[in-house]
Amino acid sequence: MSESMTREAALRIALAARELPGIEPQALVLALARKLDLPLTETKLAAVSVEDLCEVLAGDHADQSCAVGFDNERLKAAVRPLWGIGVAGSELPALDAYAEGDLPGSIRVAVSSNSSENLDGHFGSCERFLVYQVSPTALRLIDRRPTLAADQAEDRNVARSALIGDCDLVYVQSIGGPAAAKVVRAGVHPVKIPRAGPAREMLAGLQQSLVRPPPWLAKAMGVPAASLAQYVEAAEAEDA
Repeated sequence: MSESMTREAALRIALAARELPGIEPQALVLALARKLDLPLTETKLAAVSVEDLCEVLAGDHADQSCAVGFDNERLKAAVRPLWGIGVAGSELPALDAYAEGDLPGSIRVAVSSNSSENLDGHFGSCERFLVYQVSPTALRLIDRRPTLAADQAEDRNVARSALIGDCDLVYVQSIGGPAAAKVVRAGVHPVKIPRAGPAREMLAGLQQSLVRPPPWLAKAMGVPAASLAQYVEAAEAEDA
């Protein structure tokens, strides 16, 4: 069952079970799985209402006035951690405010992650991708994308590539050759950073490169490389 949810989802369910005396976390996991189907994800848990939880606890007797032995306030207290509210020690970093077009001249970068806001995952096995919008002067975490759903696909590497298909780059600790080819085919440039560490620190160097991007980065961004400008100008002068 643990392979059917992230550590974050398991944490939320365990904290919800604490609010329900007599309900074991494993029993709550099984009950939620019957209601929501696998995999159990943070997105699914965030959509659970008090009424849903009442039905989950009532099980086969959900149509019989849902007498589950807990009052409405107790059920509300259990739903909050399922939503991620007040979850101390949560591994998921908070998102930064962002609207499309906020950072002119920026690029979008996915980071393979297993814990907190770190670059610490292999492309094919990381639990989530953290998605950043990166400009020379700003760095914002704009999305968190769990990979469990993608891993249910027939070709998990293709599905994982599609999950970050709107990104220009993906930072990974490691990636195999076949997977890298599928990432490139999706229009994303893989960048291997073997040393694990805070994602923002890893991306700080990229910010500096955006001012005068080297050819490989300019190609990924879809802009002319500043370092090649002199050669372009010379060719244009020769044509003239």
